[in-house]
Amino acid sequence: MKKANVLLGGMAAALLMTGCATVPDLTQTETELISEYAVGVLLKYDKGHGRRLVDTTGYEEETEEPEQEPPVEEIPEETEPEAEEAPEIVDVSQDEEETQPAVSSVEAYYGIPNVTISYTGWEMVDSYPPQTEGEVPYFTMDASNGMQLFVLKFNAQNLTGEDQALNMMGYRATFRVSVNGEASKGALATMLVNDMQTFDSVIPANSAVELVSIVEVPQGTNPNSIDFILRGGEQDGTLHLQ
Repeated sequence: MKKANVLLGGMAAALLMTGCATVPDLTQTETELISEYAVGVLLKYDKGHGRRLVDTTGYEEETEEPEQEPPVEEIPEETEPEAEEAPEIVDVSQDEEETQPAVSSVEAYYGIPNVTISYTGWEMVDSYPPQTEGEVPYFTMDASNGMQLFVLKFNAQNLTGEDQALNMMGYRATFRVSVNGEASKGALATMLVNDMQTFDSVIPANSAVELVSIVEVPQGTNPNSIDFILRGGEQDGTLHLQ
């Protein structure tokens, strides 16, 4: 290796001498070696050519931060809903009926002019209206098993010498009946032409018609007290029939 360096150094020196010197014939390989050596010598003594070192003092070594695990979401514990207290059911129907103001008459409560409606009595039957032999009624109603029909009867009197129209449906009349202080029951809806809840007809001059209101009561009921409750006005009213 040293011999090669001496040879190359001599050749390079010969090339660097004046042009009058004789240059020996060289092979292609020897020419390339000499060229590389010459370039190295020139760069070695060239003050303008310095080692270009990369200053890494301005760069901080990058360190990989360990990956942080995502925070675990805390699932709130399910709390059992508090049991709601069942509302207390109070039957106030009887209290409401007891506080209803008493009224003097049906016509006074509904403001019916020129007609008086008076209570005439009651009837306890299994079927209504009563049937006569050979007659086919247009409407009949039968009591339920273990019950009877409690028929309240009224007399509607025309006080004038002219025909008077009476439309109870126009007064939005509805009735309830309490027997012996028991809870009231709504009057039955019927197709009777003289049902007082739905009566809509003309009472002839100086004449009267019979009106009825019917409820069901248990068989064997003996009515000692009867309260007839009127509805349809601003406030319910009670008519004490018996």
